[in-house]
Amino acid sequence: MNILHLDSSARKENSVSRKLAKELVQKLQGDVKYRDISQNIPFVDGIKGAGFIIPEEERTEEDRKLFKFSDELVDELLESDVVVISVPIYNFGPPASVKAWFDLIARAGRTFQYEASGPVGLIKGNKKVYLVVTSGGVPVGSPVDFCTPWFKQALNFLGIKDIEIIAADQLAINDDNLKKAKETISKI
Repeated sequence: MNILHLDSSARKENSVSRKLAKELVQKLQGDVKYRDISQNIPFVDGIKGAGFIIPEEERTEEDRKLFKFSDELVDELLESDVVVISVPIYNFGPPASVKAWFDLIARAGRTFQYEASGPVGLIKGNKKVYLVVTSGGVPVGSPVDFCTPWFKQALNFLGIKDIEIIAADQLAINDDNLKKAKETISKI
């Protein structure tokens, strides 16, 4: 089994989401490709077309570098059977670096395509995503949680439908939620 493990917390050592995701990856067992998307993910800037549609002959050197990195990220995703994404909720949503990562993997012709009825996800099969979500005060699934609905929409857009959320939310209020998340991981 090929596992893509993505961490997005700006915290390194004391990140609860990182620790939980690491526990999950160890539980799943497989060949792991790891990427920390909290850093070194460029924001899409100056791209002339939606979904990275720029003819090869019109690409600048900067465009070529961004496409090369984007291809690397897309390949990691496509080659995985399981994706584990650790994500803290920052100010009601995902970290900005997560959106930057998604902007680089949403590629017309590779991960989605346009049809007369609208965009269609090209990632097919049984790809499973575990979304390990942590928060200090935001209840996951509540009206003020803009992180998990965004992820579901974004991943569905690419064709990924099998998404399991493991929540350790409201940790500033309730330590029991961390225990519940660990129990969920132990049962996988």
